[in-house]
This record gives sequence, C-alpha cells and structure tokens, in this order.
Amino acid sequence: MAGARLRHNRIATNVTIALGARLRGRRCEVFNSDVKVRIDLPTHVRFYYPDASVMCQPPPVDQEFHESPTIVVEVLSRATRRIDEREKRSGYLQIPSLAAYLLVEQRTACVIVYRSTKAGFVREFYEGLGAVIPLREIEVELPLVEIYERVEPQS
Repeated sequence: MAGARLRHNRIATNVTIALGARLRGRRCEVFNSDVKVRIDLPTHVRFYYPDASVMCQPPPVDQEFHESPTIVVEVLSRATRRIDEREKRSGYLQIPSLAAYLLVEQRTACVIVYRSTKAGFVREFYEGLGAVIPLREIEVELPLVEIYERVEPQS
C-alpha cells in the first residue's frame, strides 16, 4: 500500500530482508511490494501488490507481474485488514502455486499463516518474539524476532 506508515514499512522490509537473506543463491526469490501478483478468477482478473512475495518459478524477464507465487505476505493495518483477510485471501488461496499466505500483525508479534495442505488451506498461528514460522515449502524458517526488529509493541 503506497504511503503506508513507517511501522508497516519496517515490518514489510524486515520480512523481505529476512527471506532474501535465506534465499540468496537458491532457486526461489523474494520480491517487495513493487511487484504485482496476477490472480485469474473464474469471472475476472485481479492484481494485487503484496507487501512481500516469494516466487520459485521465474516469470519472463520483461513481464510486469507474476502469477505463480509460492509465498505471499501482507502486513495488516486498520485500513487494509478487511481486504487482506477477506478479498485478497480469497483470491490468493485460488492460486495453484501458493503454498502459504502470511498475515502479519503490526500491534503485536503475531503472524497468521494459511498453509496449503492436501485437504485445503489450514490456519496456523505464530505468536511472540520467540516463535519461528517453518516455511518448509521454500526450505527456510522465519523468526518473528526478525520480522519485528526495531518495531516497538503497541497497546
């Protein structure tokens, strides 16, 4: 979301840096919020700019979007929460390549993960700075302490 607050941007940047460092030299690549994701729905096409995404299938070099993300990350805010939790989630979870959709809280160290399983997507919670999100799909772990580095808790 253009013009987001510093807290939102700090968290999104921390996620991008943490994932990027772990994926360096590997097949999958992390992207920031400047790269849009295309979602082909039955009646129309949607484009979203997630706060971070991981793609393991590279698109053509001159393409302006990607349509096969493996991981999508949205940082929740008051202004975007409803869209992130409903509209975007509904769209993202229809992407065949999607392994996990992460919703990152700003006010507290908490991440909700919608993970793809054979039975469909299941919701997982990771809470507290000591928690670590296993992202087996891309063979990395994402510690919440890194996501929330330099982010003061709010009440």
